[in-house]
Amino acid sequence: MYFFVPYQLTGIQQGIQCGHAVEQYAHNYKDDPEYIEYVKYNRTWIVLNGGTTNSDPNYFGSLNQILIDLRSNKIKHGYFHEPDLNNALTAVCFLCDERVFDYEKYPDYENLLNEEEFSNTNYDEWLELMGGDETLFLREIIRGKRLA
Repeated sequence: MYFFVPYQLTGIQQGIQCGHAVEQYAHNYKDDPEYIEYVKYNRTWIVLNGGTTNSDPNYFGSLNQILIDLRSNKIKHGYFHEPDLNNALTAVCFLCDERVFDYEKYPDYENLLNEEEFSNTNYDEWLELMGGDETLFLREIIRGKRLA
């Protein structure tokens, strides 16, 4: 499970906020097979720096924009607004499979063409192998992000 948290929280605060977000995710998706598999076999958390949090519609923070993007792309997610921080958005989480983060097994299309076994793969075949647009969206949302 991937999490995004604001940059200014301490490590313990980040962990607590992630816990709140995953509780909401569990509440919303407790019967989802992907979530059940995650709970049974994985339970790994990757906590990334989500930048700023600001709910002003004239200037959304980068963490708020991540939440908007997840919603717009219909990605299952959890999130938490901390009452003790003026209801600021303090954590966002989502699940993804290895196609999102395993670049060796699932290289980007540009890199795939350099692999002999895949040299004749066209973009549509690669997209199907990758799991479609959702996987590509999630790859982009985590690309270049740093651990919190």
